[in-house]
Amino acid sequence: MTLGSKIAWDDTVLPFQLDASDMRGRVARLDGVLDGILKQHDYPPQVEALVAEMALLTALIGQTIKLRWKLSLQVQSKGAAVRMIATDYYAPEKEGDPARIRAYASYDPSRLEPGLPFDQVGEGYFAIMIDQGHDMQPYQGITPLAGGSLSACAEAYFAQSEQLPTRFSLSFGKSSEPGVSERWRAGGMMLQHMPKASPFAAELQGTGDILNAADLIPEETAENWNRVNMLLATVEDLELIGPTVSPTDLLVRLFHEEQPRVYDAQAVQFGCTCSEERVRNSLSIYSAKDLETMTTEDGRVTADCQFCGAHYDLAPKTLGFEAENPPS
Repeated sequence: MTLGSKIAWDDTVLPFQLDASDMRGRVARLDGVLDGILKQHDYPPQVEALVAEMALLTALIGQTIKLRWKLSLQVQSKGAAVRMIATDYYAPEKEGDPARIRAYASYDPSRLEPGLPFDQVGEGYFAIMIDQGHDMQPYQGITPLAGGSLSACAEAYFAQSEQLPTRFSLSFGKSSEPGVSERWRAGGMMLQHMPKASPFAAELQGTGDILNAADLIPEETAENWNRVNMLLATVEDLELIGPTVSPTDLLVRLFHEEQPRVYDAQAVQFGCTCSEERVRNSLSIYSAKDLETMTTEDGRVTADCQFCGAHYDLAPKTLGFEAENPPS
């Protein structure tokens, strides 16, 4: 099978449980999803890598949310090349449907510097937001940008906000072979230890100190956590990306003594929710005077979706609250 062929486990998230260790996790493989996200933009390689990492984290974390819920991840930074990265995960509308992911980055090309992708973000925060739908208060948790990678930020978020020991192992990059154009592939694994936090962790929670996984593991289960993390550390990049190794084969290779149990895989695809109706609704709060400042020389109001690149061209007279509620 060539890398240019569609592989059965591409664009899926496989949930699993390690019965002998009392842990759960997920294995994600992204191919067409990343192609759908990145082909909308001409990002420099460092920015592409950050968006790929963020999309992979979104797939791994998003698989846990319920039907019809929305998960958003966001990076906001100050004075750095990459000002913002935003991703959305839309859970399936019904059982059997694929989840949808979209992502984009805002950056200043003049500020890009040599170095690792994470070097392009400065001081700021990593945020996770969950929208449970109408009449429900959205949840948001944030953690500082630190640790050298976006996955380290996500681990810190789970330790600090959820008190869940969490580890990510991610790999992403461009694959190529003769006769096939380059395309991004990504794969990763997420591990979580589910017992309640130790009393020490609960005390730290109120002090403002940064928690880590070691603070959250009860002494009687620390050996399990350490052992599984040592096994995860043996994984190779090509095993994570998975052109030839299936997620189930990878779990057996890593954790066969931990009694891995797999559940139904969740399919994911690139998907954007923008529409002309949504654009009109967002502009309905403006008066004709406000819209005048948004009108082009050609007498149109235009809008572009940052996620998918869709372009909307609208007549000003059909927009705004004065158009919705014309005077009698």
